[in-house]
Amino acid sequence: MTIEENIFKKARIDFSSLLKYGFKKEKNIWIYNKLFMNDEFRAEIKIDVAGKLTGQVLETDSNDIYYPLRVETMAVGYAGQVREEYEKILHDIKQKCCQVYYFSSPQANRLVQRIFMKYQDKPNFPWKKYQGYGVLKNPANGKWYALIANINKNKLGDKKNGEVEIINIKLHKDKIKHLLAKNGFYPAYHMNKTSWITIVLDESIQDDLICDLIEESHQFTMEDKRDNDIYKAWIVPANPKFFDIETAFKNNAEIIWKQSADIKKGDTVYIYLAAPFSAIRYKCLVTAANIPYQYQDENIKINKVMKIKSVKKYQQNIMPFAKLQRLGIKAIRGPRKCPENLANILQ
Repeated sequence: MTIEENIFKKARIDFSSLLKYGFKKEKNIWIYNKLFMNDEFRAEIKIDVAGKLTGQVLETDSNDIYYPLRVETMAVGYAGQVREEYEKILHDIKQKCCQVYYFSSPQANRLVQRIFMKYQDKPNFPWKKYQGYGVLKNPANGKWYALIANINKNKLGDKKNGEVEIINIKLHKDKIKHLLAKNGFYPAYHMNKTSWITIVLDESIQDDLICDLIEESHQFTMEDKRDNDIYKAWIVPANPKFFDIETAFKNNAEIIWKQSADIKKGDTVYIYLAAPFSAIRYKCLVTAANIPYQYQDENIKINKVMKIKSVKKYQQNIMPFAKLQRLGIKAIRGPRKCPENLANILQ
């Protein structure tokens, strides 16, 4: 990988900014020149219509290409200084003329955007050595449900070389066995192959299918060791006459809420808004529970609270009270466990 490819691999050129920055357009190529190192060298940067950036460094006096900065063993001392200054020029162009993404492939960036829209989770990059490896995990318990990485295809057993981005997700072993018979799915790279699978992000698998599988992987992060079952789901009523939860969630991703049941960190809470809504409107994740809190007025007394984070908002017609009655829920006067059939509908 060249110096330029390495710096710009997660960037997309914003062509509207090039002329303002100092590029000149010649036919279908944008060209930028800059003198540096006391005018002893000239950086020549070119960008084609596809957004591919190439560059070279030339000695000002002779106009010869300065090759030492390309050779790792030679890029020390004076040559190392030239390379460092050249990289500063490239990074400045990246900062001012590009949109920077988390990952190299468009599909990986689309998936990350959809994950954020659904769970409000962003990838974490914990390894300096592997800067392209992004982990997605449940913030309530730190459990992973996806890993996006850039690797060489041959690490998947593919005979071809070349960098590709993959996503590792956790699935039931029977489903893994079924998917491995399809193109684009591989035994998990660098993870337990019994419970994880690798998907190549090269547009061969549709985003919708991958997102469905990510949802299944995310469910594994909801496992509760306290009773060897999944984290519990609850229905909690809210009275809009006393508290405007809609405005609260618009202003804050996470809010505190009165706790009066055995709700634990990691549980799911479905907020049922009373009249005039009379419907379940929010799916929330409990990020903290059993927090001491003293408050009392003529409408409410609070001894402890929990923190809840909105992860999904439903339209009013998705689960109104009439539908809840048909599912066997006759009243919602306080926190109650959510039936499994309702939780499956509200996923």
